[in-house]
Amino acid sequence: MDKVFYNQASASKLGWDPTWFGEKEFDDNLVDAIIKWQKENRITADGLCGPATYRRVYAQRESEIGTYKPVICKCKDESYIVNQGNFIKINWPKVVLWSDNDGLKSKGSYSPYFKKRKINMFVNHWDVCLNSDSCARVLNRRGVSVHFCIDNDGTIYQMVDMNHACWHAGSRKWNHSSIGVEISNAYYPKYQNWYKKNGFGERPTVEDESCHGRSMKPFLGFYPVQIEALKALWEACHAGLDIPYKCPLDKEGNTLKKVSTSAAANRFKGFVSHYHLTRGKIDCAGLDIKTLLEDLK
Repeated sequence: MDKVFYNQASASKLGWDPTWFGEKEFDDNLVDAIIKWQKENRITADGLCGPATYRRVYAQRESEIGTYKPVICKCKDESYIVNQGNFIKINWPKVVLWSDNDGLKSKGSYSPYFKKRKINMFVNHWDVCLNSDSCARVLNRRGVSVHFCIDNDGTIYQMVDMNHACWHAGSRKWNHSSIGVEISNAYYPKYQNWYKKNGFGERPTVEDESCHGRSMKPFLGFYPVQIEALKALWEACHAGLDIPYKCPLDKEGNTLKKVSTSAAANRFKGFVSHYHLTRGKIDCAGLDIKTLLEDLK
C-alpha cells in the first residue's frame, strides 16, 4: 500500500491535514509522524490516518483547540473560528474558543460529526439573557446547544466546533444543516437599567416592529458592536463554509418578517432568523439581514 497516497485520500475525505501531526507535506516524514503519534496513544502504529486514528486525533485536538491556533506573525494577533478541527480566519479582534481559559463550552448537548457535515443555513437567535455567560449556563442546564454566543461587548464565544450539529433550532432537520448564534439581549425593556448599571450603556429600543403579521410591543435591540461582530461572523462563515449571502425576502425584496416556506422545509441556503423557521419564535425580529449582508458583498 502506498501510505503517502492513502493519507492524501484520507485527508481529502475526512478533513485533516499534515499539520495535525506536526508536518507540512504528504510524504514519508508524515508517515513517520503518524506512527509516532499512534505509538504514543497506544493504537496500531501503521502510519495510516484512517477513521480510527482520525477520531482519536480529532478528539485530542478538539479538547485543546486553542493551542493549535496559527501564528502568522508574532507582532499581530489573528482571530479564528473552528470547523472540523481546522481554523477559519475572522476579521474580528475578540474571539474566544471553548478551550481558552475564559471560554464557554457546551457540555455534550450536541450531535458530533467526524465526517464533513453539509451546512446550508446560519440561524440567528437572541438569548433572552443578560450576558453570554448566563446564556451558556441556561443552554447547558436545558440540554441544548449553540455554536456561537455574542456578548454585550461584541466578544464572540465559540462553544462547539461548527462541524458538529448543535441543538439550537428546534428540529433535527434544521439542527443538522445549520450553524447557530445566540446574541446576548434580555429583550424586555425592564432590563435596560441593568445594562446601564453594569457599564454597557443604554441598549437601542426597537419600536413599531412586527413578526408573523402581528405588531410587537417595544423591545430591546442589539448594541452596534454586536451587529458588527455578527457581520464579521457571517463573513467568516461565508468564506469558510460557502454559505451564500442570501436571506428570505418578501415580495418587495425586503427581509421577510414571517416564516420562510423554503427555510422551514430545509431547502434554503443562506442566513435566517429563528422566526423564519417557525411561527413559534420571534427572534430575531427587527434584524434586517438583507441590509447587513449588502454591507458585506
